[in-house]
Amino acid sequence: MSAQKKKSASLKKARRNTKKNPSTTPKQPWTLKRLFMWLATIGIWAGLLLAAILAYYAYDLPDVDKATAVERRPGLTLLSANGNVIATSGDLYGEAIQISDLPDYLPQAVMATEDRRFYDHFGLDIIGLGRAIVANIVSGKIRQGGSTLTQQVAKNLFLSPERSIKRKVQELLLAFWLEHKFTKDQIFTLYLNRVYFGAGTYGVEAAAQKYFSKSARNLSLYESALIAGLLKAPSKYNPRSNPDLAKERTAVVLSNMVNAGYLTQTQARAAQKHKERIISAAKPHKSARYFADWVMEQVDDFVGPMNTDLTIVTTLDLELQKMAERKTRAFLRKNGKKRDVGQAAVVALSPDGAVRAMIGGRDYGQSQFNRATQAQRQPGSAFKPFVFLAGVENGMDADDTLKDGPFAIGKWKPRNYSKTYQGPVTLRTALAESINTISAQIGQKVGFAKVADTAHRLGITSPLKAQPAITLGASEVNLLELTAAYGPFANGGFGVFPFGIESIKDASGKILYQRNGGGTGRIVKEPHIREMNDMMKAVMQTGSGKKANFERSLGGKSGTSQSFRDAWFIGYSADLILGVWMGNDNEKPMKHVSGGDLPAILWGQIMRTAHETIPQKPLPGDEAPEVVEQVKGFFERLFGGD
Repeated sequence: MSAQKKKSASLKKARRNTKKNPSTTPKQPWTLKRLFMWLATIGIWAGLLLAAILAYYAYDLPDVDKATAVERRPGLTLLSANGNVIATSGDLYGEAIQISDLPDYLPQAVMATEDRRFYDHFGLDIIGLGRAIVANIVSGKIRQGGSTLTQQVAKNLFLSPERSIKRKVQELLLAFWLEHKFTKDQIFTLYLNRVYFGAGTYGVEAAAQKYFSKSARNLSLYESALIAGLLKAPSKYNPRSNPDLAKERTAVVLSNMVNAGYLTQTQARAAQKHKERIISAAKPHKSARYFADWVMEQVDDFVGPMNTDLTIVTTLDLELQKMAERKTRAFLRKNGKKRDVGQAAVVALSPDGAVRAMIGGRDYGQSQFNRATQAQRQPGSAFKPFVFLAGVENGMDADDTLKDGPFAIGKWKPRNYSKTYQGPVTLRTALAESINTISAQIGQKVGFAKVADTAHRLGITSPLKAQPAITLGASEVNLLELTAAYGPFANGGFGVFPFGIESIKDASGKILYQRNGGGTGRIVKEPHIREMNDMMKAVMQTGSGKKANFERSLGGKSGTSQSFRDAWFIGYSADLILGVWMGNDNEKPMKHVSGGDLPAILWGQIMRTAHETIPQKPLPGDEAPEVVEQVKGFFERLFGGD
């Protein structure tokens, strides 16, 4: 091998040895100065990165100056005539209330359950967050949350419900801003006035009113614990829909308060003693759901589109409503199945047209279709008072005689329900016994258009066909308009419009609508009302209304459509007008149910109870009735007594 090749090989070997033995390469020692420079560089870059991330997430933060702005559905609160809440709709916010105005145990219950270190942290509870992380890891699932009350305020006020890292960072940034901007009490006040408590209610005041019909200022310890318990899952722990779960959750909150040092075990046990009464009080009025729907549909007509919470005082008599519902349910349970009666509707009005009770069907939960206002059915003979009134206004009177016998108008031949004829009868007898041939003759004499006009004048709003069959109630109407059209007979001849709203106020208490009078003035002359009430009283005393009659000056009329598809009884005293309809939604015939049968019986049951405490009054045009012994009170008859 040449000397040149040996030298080259020696150099390669030396290079290989150098790679294998790095110790032969000179090494720069780490000094404290170099370490500091590296850490500073990393810190600067990390800071810049964090700043960039925060800037990115803060770029589209909502406007914090709008912290008090609320976007929500305006709320409606419906009150009965005497002030009871009968229904709510929309999002309900109570008045803003300060922590200092609340009993101590309400904010304590919230803190014990939601954020025990609220007054000790700066918007982020590192200790609480660490505890939640450990608890979740140990359990293998999410059992605890780490959000503070401040973070919840930030989320509720500014952010959407979206779950993402971006939203969580923004929530934290806003929490820091809130802690800087407001005091702890102010943040807590914001929370308590804005947090959701279920059933469309926001804030402790709205929740207290919703569930307990009282101000949050007056809540008991147990009530406060129950409301605090709603925060975890408002729908799940709603005392109205899930009373048992609400009790369990309230017990947990009371235990939390003991653990947090706010209560003793003795105080917690004492609070639990009242749970059944309190939970029961939280249950809503299930009455008047059909009425509430009917009223809510009209609100825009009175005040236009809503942009504020409204309180509506209605005409509903809640006690009358409950009583009518109880009797109707019991009546249908007893008679419905065996007589093939699937549905019933009831409407009660005062003589000025104020709706005092409304039942639109046997079960609102199964069907929200309102058979009192939406169902168009043939009224049968319940329409005849308008035919007879047209005759009276055309010169006839109750003692005039017409012949009951075979009768035809062209090819149309009316027949009596009894399938018999009586010969000459007075108009009084004809209406009392619902003789079809006489009603048809009156219609022919005055003109069928006149009959239709008379019915419309008294309040029938549905289209009516001016044909012979109108005299027998062939044109369809609804129960509410038919009952209201009997109003002039009860009030002395004045036209009325059925109404359910007395007043409407906005959230500030400003009156937006106040009913002042109404109606159409006199539409029937006094002598004609006297004649009609003479005949309508005969219906109750000797005719098809006998099963409805009781010791009172009453008028009324039954009605039955073809094949027993509809059965009606509409009647009145000087104080109340009541209409009852029975039938089936599919128009299936009932088992021989006429208006003078089941509807008249139910009518009598409701009216008798409704008049127990009302003094006797004559009908318009009557002589003062003889004084009769007042019917014993409902509870006296139920439980006995002299």
